[in-house]
Amino acid sequence: MTASAAADRSKESGRWQWPIDPARYDTTPVLRTAKKDAIVELGTDNLRRLARHDPAARGWRQIRRLLRPLDDADAALEAPATPHRRRAMLDATAVVLLRCAETRCSYWSWTDEEWAGLLGQDQRGFRNAAPGWADDAVRPHLAAHAFLLGGFNAFYRLGSFSRLTLAWRVFGHARVDGEIARIRAVLAGWGYRLGRDDDKLLPMVACQMFLLNRSPHLDELSTDLFERVRCGQLLPAARGNTLHAMQRAVAELGFCDPPQRLTGHHSARASGGSPVWAAWVERWHGTSTLTPRVRGGLRATLLKAGRWLEAEHPEAADPTSWTRQTCATWVAAVDRMNVGDYLQRTIGLKDRLGKPLEAPTKAAHLTAVRTFFRDLQEWEWIPRRFDPQRTLGTPRSISALLGPDPRVIADEIWAKLMWAGLNLQDSDLPQTQAGNFYPLELVRAVTLTWLFSGQRSDEISRLRVGCIRWQHDGGAIPGHSKQVLVRDAVCLLDVPTHKTGTAFTKPVDPILGQALDAWQALRPGQPTFTDRRTGEMVDLLFAVRARKVSSAYINNTVIPMLCRKAGVPAADVRGNITSHRARSTIASQLYNAKEPRTLFELQAWLGHRSPQSTQFYAKISPTTLTRAYDDAGYFSRNMRTVEVLVDRDAVASGAAAAAAAAGEPWQHYDLGHGYCTYTFFEQCPHRMACARCDFYTPKDSAKAQLLEAKANLQKMHAAIPLTEDEQAAVEDGQAALDRLLQRLADVPTPAAPTPRQIEKPSGATLLPIVMVNQRPAT
Repeated sequence: MTASAAADRSKESGRWQWPIDPARYDTTPVLRTAKKDAIVELGTDNLRRLARHDPAARGWRQIRRLLRPLDDADAALEAPATPHRRRAMLDATAVVLLRCAETRCSYWSWTDEEWAGLLGQDQRGFRNAAPGWADDAVRPHLAAHAFLLGGFNAFYRLGSFSRLTLAWRVFGHARVDGEIARIRAVLAGWGYRLGRDDDKLLPMVACQMFLLNRSPHLDELSTDLFERVRCGQLLPAARGNTLHAMQRAVAELGFCDPPQRLTGHHSARASGGSPVWAAWVERWHGTSTLTPRVRGGLRATLLKAGRWLEAEHPEAADPTSWTRQTCATWVAAVDRMNVGDYLQRTIGLKDRLGKPLEAPTKAAHLTAVRTFFRDLQEWEWIPRRFDPQRTLGTPRSISALLGPDPRVIADEIWAKLMWAGLNLQDSDLPQTQAGNFYPLELVRAVTLTWLFSGQRSDEISRLRVGCIRWQHDGGAIPGHSKQVLVRDAVCLLDVPTHKTGTAFTKPVDPILGQALDAWQALRPGQPTFTDRRTGEMVDLLFAVRARKVSSAYINNTVIPMLCRKAGVPAADVRGNITSHRARSTIASQLYNAKEPRTLFELQAWLGHRSPQSTQFYAKISPTTLTRAYDDAGYFSRNMRTVEVLVDRDAVASGAAAAAAAAGEPWQHYDLGHGYCTYTFFEQCPHRMACARCDFYTPKDSAKAQLLEAKANLQKMHAAIPLTEDEQAAVEDGQAALDRLLQRLADVPTPAAPTPRQIEKPSGATLLPIVMVNQRPAT
């Protein structure tokens, strides 16, 4: 069967079949001398089969078995038979024959290096290796000969060689485009740019895979092939993402396994310490039911403890040999441990090396070993020789430094971040070579969810499709309804099962609901994902290109983007601005609002299991605390006012100072039963119950009557601070007054003698207090 007949049969069957069968040709690796001489005798003009060539020359018969596979390969190619292309095919055959004569080897035995040397890394390399009469159009036909006859697959050696054109010619234009269209349909449904018809990356990578697999059929692409291409770096590094997407699509069609998720280059797994201790740790790690992340963190700490044991207490490498004394030694060692001690790798610690461990890290070290021994004892793997909860408990000196520390973002910074989120534009998004990594609607929805929902980043990334519901007067309405104003509608957010409780529903701002509805309307269809907390298969809202948005996306991308747009630093005096700080900020603002939410309302809105947790998030702002402090009247509670008579003429003329120096009073404090002329009356210990010293003037005396008759006196109020005993005398009655008088009996008056010496009458009366209603501070 000729190559053209095989190609026709392939078209009829719908599947591509290999057009060249080596069994039908002479595949002798060594070129015989007669064939070499025939090629030399024919010469370049005959080999190129130009218009003046001699088809009856004797040499054609000698090389017929060498020439026939080359002509059959050309006949099997799918390409328009234009004169220029026909000339390029003939010249490509002449180049191969001349190289066979030069190397004395048949092209059947050429290695990839020999074919690559002839083809060159680029067009310039080809011109240097090929005869001068071979133009650039010859190279693609040489590549087809290398692929069909020489088994050449090292296309990564050919630089920017057009794989798509070669695949079209070898496998057929319609067949290649049809298989690529199947991949595009899957990727387009997931939201990939590779699914667009104007994309050029997918055809390049797909054709490379077809050529490497030597078949254009998707159902013949295997997982091993993808791994071989990835491990052997048979594609440029920039095409890695396209290869990943293609394998996902082929896996979705059911022809291979999905690619393994790679999160970067990982260092060797942590090890160290005694093999006995490491074996117990691995056994515990394989049995524990903690989450993988927590279990892995505890394992790393336990191995660190093993390195400490190997260095300090090798006799306690076996957990069965641990005693109370060993536990106490470990607790003391953790309390004095520094950053970098007993670590396997210290890369990334930089200037932190040698500094004392922080309290949370110390507590985590103790928790890891405590959990380890608790489980070993509960599972009856080791004898119960001590109580881990007591002997490995966190000391008071460490636990006193522990506690939740939600860090509220300052109001002015938070306002700028909200403005940036509400005015997010396409130009604000981080750019890649292909444009925006995520659609603007998705980024805006994630951003506003962080700014308005008060949820943890894990909960945001796990929101489900349809998590927004709209209600008006108790009835459900669509979010885009024009019959009801948005401000009259209630927007409800369904939060999935979270860290501290089950799923619940909370009201949120309608702006958030509109953003989530806008993204949900544009969201491409996605496969279901496994909820890592509940294990159920769910439709995640924040997913595109068959990949869910990471819970770290807010910290790594959204917050830096908002800080750049708002012109604020990514860190403040309390540390970096992180996703969790928004939760405390929103809770504190709701707690300090004009109509604040109660603690139990905040507990329900945040989804806390205990009100105690809510207390750590709801911080009273300094403004609210100042207003409450002023309203409490702490300073005014001990202040009372009394009437005082002031000589206005003496004050205006400046004679008051002279009168005071001469002992003449110019102000008179009204005691009810008389006047006190002592200038520093508010400092007198007997002001509440006057002892009637020399500064006292009774109202029934002629001197007091003359004073009241003066026309230049002005009646005013003076504030008098009261001590605790004096305030009690005012508020509690005669018993408190008697105690005050008894305490002041031997206290000197401003005139020097004590009340006992003056023989104050027993019927003392209190200072008359004028109650004044003070206006609240504005």
